[in-house]
Amino acid sequence: METVLLLVNLAGLLLLVALLYGMKRKKISFSKRVFTGLGLGIAYGLILNFAYGADSTVLKDSMPWFNLIGTGYMKLLQMIVIPLVFISILAAFTKVTIGKNFGKMAGMILGMLVGTTAIAAIVGISASLLFGLDASEIVQGEAEAARGASLEERSATVADRTLPDQIIDLLPANPFLDFTGARPTSTIAVVIFAAFLGFAYLAITRRDQENATMVKKGIDALYSLIMGIVRIVLRLTPYGILAIIARTVATSDFAAIYSLGKFVLASYAALLVMFGIHLIIISLSGLNPITYVKKAGDALLFAFTSRSSAGTLPLTINAQTNRLGVSEGVANFAGSFGLSIGQNGCAGIYPAMLAVMIAPSVGQNPLEPMFLLTLIVIVAISSFGVAGVGGGATFAAILVLSAMNLPIVLAGLLISIEPLIDMGRTAVNVSGSMTAGVTTARLTGELDTEMYNEPLEKQTVDS
Repeated sequence: METVLLLVNLAGLLLLVALLYGMKRKKISFSKRVFTGLGLGIAYGLILNFAYGADSTVLKDSMPWFNLIGTGYMKLLQMIVIPLVFISILAAFTKVTIGKNFGKMAGMILGMLVGTTAIAAIVGISASLLFGLDASEIVQGEAEAARGASLEERSATVADRTLPDQIIDLLPANPFLDFTGARPTSTIAVVIFAAFLGFAYLAITRRDQENATMVKKGIDALYSLIMGIVRIVLRLTPYGILAIIARTVATSDFAAIYSLGKFVLASYAALLVMFGIHLIIISLSGLNPITYVKKAGDALLFAFTSRSSAGTLPLTINAQTNRLGVSEGVANFAGSFGLSIGQNGCAGIYPAMLAVMIAPSVGQNPLEPMFLLTLIVIVAISSFGVAGVGGGATFAAILVLSAMNLPIVLAGLLISIEPLIDMGRTAVNVSGSMTAGVTTARLTGELDTEMYNEPLEKQTVDS
């Protein structure tokens, strides 16, 4: 019987995939197919969840087949992250788009990423206080206790790392190792290595024009090849989102989500406010924020469903360069550094909310001005150091809670709703990096305003 039910589940998924493919054959726009994939995935996931239950054997046996499409798509995206970052930044030098403005551009991007994370900390603090979050109100079960113990063990190595050590970890001691993605900071290390090669190319152009021309042709040819792979993979986005969101919804524990509903509501209220701040920053730079939402929508939607900033990077860069008019150099620096520096959701809002929620458990008044000021500063600094220890909300929480002398074990209380909250956090992370890219390009004169304002219907990723 279980085998029959498994086949029924797979048949349902394949039917929805066929429906999306039929929409493509009818020339329905890419964005509409992406949002349709999201809607179908949510609906199908709810049907499976209510029919079997999140912990059923049938669902556990079905999910590996769903992963064949969902996780398989994410693997393909991750496959092209390092090559895309490397060749796009290097090609930006051959097109002379970042040579003179390199220092200014990099400084502005880093400043915006860390600055918006400080703002995100204020938003997170405000949300915790307004919703009256208190860790002592959360019931701790076996899973939560185990999670807390695991976090305490990991904090022993994470919290002892100094900021200089974390910065040193960004440097590519062995660029070939970083091309394999072996380190948490591999992406940023590849960015730095590509920038060195780019400056070397600019030096060659002044001394040996003949060899410089040959190098440029080789780089431009490789860039065209990599972008061809990117376009092929991006065409699979609607199917990937369908499978990923169906799996997520089908295996969600709605009872646990309901019991921790106040924290979920507070988290999403804070995330929505932070996204609104991103739109305000876009507006202040003289651009239409509605246009930004429309053109960044596909990337933000995938970030939301996949919970992977790294996996979203190709879509993030594509949206900036082919829809929003950002130059390759700016888009790649903003996207790459945004993977692990200044993550507004994971390294800003989340650890700030946890700190305020946990503080009363050790007799600390979360409304004390010095406590709040210290928390904001530590969140901002730690957001720069998250890359050196592996990235993610867990590491950010460990760094901040350790620095504030708060019990790390209590962070494990939210394990049952982590996936749900992480979806929103990841989308805000990606929006933060894209906002930094668009605003920096605007201020440095490297934004194609005609492309930015061009109707979305005329811009496709799978043409």
